[in-house]
Amino acid sequence: MSVKKLFDLSGKVALVTGGSRGLGLQIAEALGEMGAKVAIAARKPQELEEASAHLRKQGVEVLTVTGDLSKLDGIPGMVDAVLSRYGTIDILVNNAGTTWGAPAESYPAEGWNKVMNLNLNAVFFLTQEVARRCFIPNRAGKIVNIASVAGLGGNPPEMTTVAYNTSKAAVINLTRTLAAEWGKHGINVNAICPGFFPSRMSKGILDKIEKAVIAKTPLQRIGGDQDLKGAAVFLASEASRHVTGQYLAVDGGACIA
Repeated sequence: MSVKKLFDLSGKVALVTGGSRGLGLQIAEALGEMGAKVAIAARKPQELEEASAHLRKQGVEVLTVTGDLSKLDGIPGMVDAVLSRYGTIDILVNNAGTTWGAPAESYPAEGWNKVMNLNLNAVFFLTQEVARRCFIPNRAGKIVNIASVAGLGGNPPEMTTVAYNTSKAAVINLTRTLAAEWGKHGINVNAICPGFFPSRMSKGILDKIEKAVIAKTPLQRIGGDQDLKGAAVFLASEASRHVTGQYLAVDGGACIA
């Protein structure tokens, strides 16, 4: 098989959560450019329509799925919507997430539960639903979990996001656990750990610490709107068919500095 064919996603169906903006939209662009039919899921219909129009201008076939993943009983219906249109799912990108900032000693239960429910519980139960209905019967599937370098260690003093960090560390180990259990079904499960990228979630903290982050990053930059595309396509395609249970930090080297 040629290298170009290894990365080709023609005929594949990808579901990208949190796909209406930010990192999710960047990943949807990349998978669509490589030939995948892309279903993007998010809570806000207006943002989904804007993202859909953007993707269609780039020649991507796209389906929008409106739903709140933190409401776990709605997950089967979201999968139903994709299967009704495309018949199967070949690639699942778990990107939707949230954060909440507060000192650990006064962190509210409301914040902890909100972060864990979307960042961890929803990831597991959506993945379980797609695996049970598509990946295991088909004996093939690519799962790409968007974790974070925040799941690999602590924070600078300016950041107080204990639930976010904990949830992303859990996603990394969930990735490894599912990879070990589901390898026998031909399913690859891997994670991407982005560093700082400009987004609505990171804007407030980046406004305060961006210069310091860049100064401590070997490549002397933060992530841009092209920087997750290659990693996402690699892990979603046959190019990574012998890679599973791994995490890839995409952070300009910050986690090693």
